[in-house]
Amino acid sequence: MFNLIFKSFLIPSLLAAMVFANESRQRHPTDAAEARAVEFLVREVPAWSKNNGCFSCHNNGDAARALYAATRKGYSVPPEALADTTAWVRQPNRWEHNKGEPGFSDKRLADIQFAASLLAALEAGHVKERASLQEAARKLAADQGVDGAWNIDPGNTPGSPATYGTPLATYMALNALKKADSSETKETVRKAERWFDKVSPDNVLTAASVVLASDTLFGEWVRPKREDCLKLIRRAQSRDGGWGPYVDSPAESFDTAVVLLALARVRHNPGIVDLIRRGRDFLISQQNRDGSWPETTRPSGGDSYAQRLSTTGWATLALLETRE
Repeated sequence: MFNLIFKSFLIPSLLAAMVFANESRQRHPTDAAEARAVEFLVREVPAWSKNNGCFSCHNNGDAARALYAATRKGYSVPPEALADTTAWVRQPNRWEHNKGEPGFSDKRLADIQFAASLLAALEAGHVKERASLQEAARKLAADQGVDGAWNIDPGNTPGSPATYGTPLATYMALNALKKADSSETKETVRKAERWFDKVSPDNVLTAASVVLASDTLFGEWVRPKREDCLKLIRRAQSRDGGWGPYVDSPAESFDTAVVLLALARVRHNPGIVDLIRRGRDFLISQQNRDGSWPETTRPSGGDSYAQRLSTTGWATLALLETRE
């Protein structure tokens, strides 16, 4: 009798284990990479506000944005992983009263990152009221420079995951403003568009930012400038498939992620699919076992939790948005 019960329990368990192992072997590496990244972010995104009593640009900005995108792509994300972030980003009038984070010194950057997270929450259905985004748009407009850009960390030309740099920050602000579609900020949008008209794509991140922005820009200058940027991106792809900040730089996860997001906008152009495939392969090869990515720092090789979380957010977004 005992043997019969033992076999009736053991055999189905063994079969289930065999099926799971077989599915794991058949699973595409990209799916596994995305799943590990989402699992890591589910743990980390809510941790900062719980442990520190404030909200951060890296956890509740970049990393949360990736989780919102994951829910949009069909991943099951526990509601509690995003509850605190959603409650925070839907109230832009509170952002300036954030407290406690030592790196929370540039309020302009925080506004851009929280606005991007709010936009992702809206697109994923976690926030319903668009008035929040229009309020965020007014905050962004107040931070715009006289030249039309959001001059964030201008001394760091190529930018970094948690500081963006001017070209990427300007694209991110412009994207949120356009999605807000408020009559109050139309001139702010026009000034930002004129800035992109004048900007010179002399590094990889600037080129990628121009390609991202060109998706919604109009004018005779857009197509030729976008083609120049794509030529630079083609030249800059390293032998291992990734991109660094400059044409001859070693590949980094953050730069590769931003380029992939830009290429996703023009994936139907000749030769782009192969660039994306090689870039994805590089990104997957760099993932840590816990699902995160090593932080991209300027200079490289630094140790930074903020940059690691932001790098992981950008890398996860890139894999999600370039899926075939």
